[in-house]
Amino acid sequence: MAGEDRRRVLQRDPNPHLFRPLTLRSATSRNRVMVSPMCQYSAIDGVPDDWHFANMAARAVGGAGIVCVEATHVEARGRITPGCLGLWNDTQRDALARMAAFIERQGGVPAIQLAHAGRKGSVSRPWEGTAPLGADNGAWPVIGPSPLAFNTGWQVPQEMDASLIAQVTAAFAAAARRSREAGFRLIEIHAAHGYLLHQFLSPLSNKRTDRYGGPLENRARLLMEVIAAVRGEWPRELPLFVRLSMTDWVPAGWDLPQAIELCRMLKAGGDVDLIDCSSGGASPEQRVPIHPGYQVPFAEAVRRNAGMLSGAVGLISAPEMAEEILANGRADLIVLGRVLLSDPHWPLHAAKTLKAENVAWPVQYERGKIY
Repeated sequence: MAGEDRRRVLQRDPNPHLFRPLTLRSATSRNRVMVSPMCQYSAIDGVPDDWHFANMAARAVGGAGIVCVEATHVEARGRITPGCLGLWNDTQRDALARMAAFIERQGGVPAIQLAHAGRKGSVSRPWEGTAPLGADNGAWPVIGPSPLAFNTGWQVPQEMDASLIAQVTAAFAAAARRSREAGFRLIEIHAAHGYLLHQFLSPLSNKRTDRYGGPLENRARLLMEVIAAVRGEWPRELPLFVRLSMTDWVPAGWDLPQAIELCRMLKAGGDVDLIDCSSGGASPEQRVPIHPGYQVPFAEAVRRNAGMLSGAVGLISAPEMAEEILANGRADLIVLGRVLLSDPHWPLHAAKTLKAENVAWPVQYERGKIY
């Protein structure tokens, strides 16, 4: 870029990249910070309570641009634990609507992640050991692409036939309709972390020989059908994200080249607006080289090699690091998890660190800006 052109760009928006708006169809995020959907495992019959409201409200007040409700399961059989959120009935929808409305009133984009655990369902909560439930403590049957348990001692899932595949696809569509009715402005489909849609993608869990197994086009078929079903209920003017594990971190498993090819397919389909780039979860044999920003190269690869918008996630905690990722074109969105559990007001503090000029604190909190 010539010097004069660059000066014009800088004059148009003097704010750091992290605090520049991001428009996705008819929704505009006030900045490039998204609250990662983080399970609280605290629902009763899939219904959120005051804990869930306070959790989401704090992140909305704290200044995040996109505030995403945790993995919300499209049917009871698709829950990870008995405490997971659901969206298979109107009672759940109505409780979630309160959160969506509050997030929007605070200037955030209310988002929700739709999910199905597949073979990784029917387990206890993390602080109870993430152990398979027994018949005496509420276990339910699980389903998957092939009759392969996730780990020793875990349930062997029922292999999904055409009827079960149709049921799950319809459940995603119904949850999308309820998401719209609840007032959400963005849906993310969960196809990562070893849950059902990822189970179909990964050769580690999908050993089928029919039209849902074998070549990538077949293993991606359920995800494509779910996206189409969701779009049938989700207005074209509203954005749709997909969270993908970009690798299983296991030899002969799902890997980056396959993920990039899938992203090209999603790009061609035109229904998906952004890939939320995560990794792992398909196998207990995974070996993940965890360090700050360890998944950023995945977001960069999607953006550069598939031509899609991407979100970077994974141990991003410093404002300067988030800014570098965006400024150097490595991602379009920063998806934050652990750091927002620790500090719900991280975006407001980051704005001060990066000297953003376009960030307004809630008027009730303005006296806190001096600290």
